[in-house]
Parts: sequence; structure tokens; C-alpha cells
Amino acid sequence: MTSTTGPAVVTVGETMAALRATGPVRLGAPMELSVAGAEANVAIGLARLGHRVGWVGNVGDDEFGALVLRTLRAEQVDVGHARVDADGRPTGLLAREDRIADLVSVAYYRAGSAGSALRAEDVLPALDPAVRILHLTGITPALSATAADAVRAAATRAGELGITVCLDVNYRARLWSPAEARRVLLPLARTADVLVASADELHLVSDDPDLPEREAVAALLAQGRREVVLTRGGDGASVGSADGTVSTPARRVPVVDVVGAGDAFVAGYLSGLLDGLDIEGRLHRATATGAFAVTSRGDWEGLPTRRELALLDAPAGTTLR
Repeated sequence: MTSTTGPAVVTVGETMAALRATGPVRLGAPMELSVAGAEANVAIGLARLGHRVGWVGNVGDDEFGALVLRTLRAEQVDVGHARVDADGRPTGLLAREDRIADLVSVAYYRAGSAGSALRAEDVLPALDPAVRILHLTGITPALSATAADAVRAAATRAGELGITVCLDVNYRARLWSPAEARRVLLPLARTADVLVASADELHLVSDDPDLPEREAVAALLAQGRREVVLTRGGDGASVGSADGTVSTPARRVPVVDVVGAGDAFVAGYLSGLLDGLDIEGRLHRATATGAFAVTSRGDWEGLPTRRELALLDAPAGTTLR
């Protein structure tokens, strides 16, 4: 029997406490405390759009871990399969510093964290035939060998259960080298139905890293990927599938903070997939959620509700009364 109350989407990864400095850290700039993590950002984005979504990961038995779980619960994300570490590992920490114009520096303190100790047995119980989408990123397998095993096991189980697997490459240079990432992500990408990458990440999941973009996408589709979604920041996005390529420009909005925009885009795209929209419709929603993300500070705070999605289509200067 298919559940109507369990998550339709499961995301897997590490969510950290996030310290956001309002100036140079070395000068003792004030900091704002929140939470951050690509997979949690996607989960929150989907929940705000009205979808049932769960997050699977580990947090420390500390106040930061309590903050992570409290925040996700407040955003209507199911954390029933999240685990509080019993072995003294701390919740991971992210420190962000805004420097010149829109240049942002991010430092991670996640080595030996609770999230890096993720295991397959933490993830697999969250997957059942009622789940429609498993969302993974290339960040989690960079954290540890056990985390990489957990991601691979989750993707394999999802394939056995007929769950759509979405993999966002999401390369983080501060976590591993391109060679290390390619060694792990290349086989993981072969398990994905929907593969998301920026144009400059495509070589990490292509058998021939020197192939031009068009040929690389065609090769990935020939290998069994259902859709290859390429994000291009302010230049929009495109989706390659068996039916050809569909492209869309980015929404033109005042940019305040680009961190989290990619996760917002993925949330919008998967929301459209859940709602049965065609590729053009999914891209329309994805660029809308991405636009909301860049117009406010924070990784997820500015993500829209379903009611707010239509605001971007209102004429400029519209006043809602």
C-alpha cells in the first residue's frame, strides 16, 4: 500500500550550524547563527512548496544539533530518520565571511563531525516504495568513506525500489580534489535518473572529461540518464533528454546573495517533477525559486511558498493590497 503521509522525497547529507559574519572575522565582526547544508536547503525548499519531504543525516548531541533539528521541524521537514550521535562527535560548523562586493569565503569545520559518520544503516530505513525521489549531492561522499558508502547504498536501494534518483554534483573544492571527486562521482552518476551539474562540473561525471558539452550530455543520456540538467548561474539553465534540449534564461532580479541559489533551483525543479510538469514547466519553476533565493540573505531563508511563486510573474511595480 502506498503511504499518503510519509515523505515523497528523501534528501541525505550533512546539515551544519552556520555562522555568517557581517564583516571580516579577524576584526571580530558580529555573526548571525543559522543552519546550512545543500540537502537540507533542498528539503526546506520542497516543504515550502507543499511537498512531503524528509531529511536523513546525523547531528551531534549538542546545542547546534538541536538547532538543526528544530529548524528542520519548524520548516515541516520530516527528521524521523535523523540520528543524534552518541559517540561525542560534534555537529559540523560552517563559517561564512562576506568580503569584496559579492565575493563570499566559506570555511568548513566538519572533519570528524557527526554528519561525516553517516552510515548506510542510517539511510536505508528511510527508503520505501512510497518515496518518489531520492535526492543526493556530491558533497556527502566527500565527507568520509562511510558517508560515500551510505550514498552508494542509498542510490542502489532506490534503484531497486523504482525511486527516481537525483544527483546534484555540487563540487566543493575545499573538501576534495577534482581527481578524488571524479573517482567517486563517476560511478555514482551512473545510478542517477536526473543528473544536475553546473557546466564546469560536467567533466567530473563524464567518461571522457575532454568531450565538449553537447557530446558529454549526449553520452550521459546514452548511458541511461533520463535527464541532464545544466545550471549556468545568471545565464539560466538547460535540460537534455531523449526529446532534445530545452533551455531557459535566468529570472532578472536584484541579486543580494547567490549562496543557496543552486539548491533553490533543484527544489523548484523537483517540485515540478512531482507535480507532473513538463521540462519547460519545471525549468520555469526552478528559475523562479532560484530567483527568490538570490534576492535575500541566507542559504534557504528566502525560499518561496507555493502561493508566492506567482509573484515574479506580476508586472514590475505591482503593489499587493
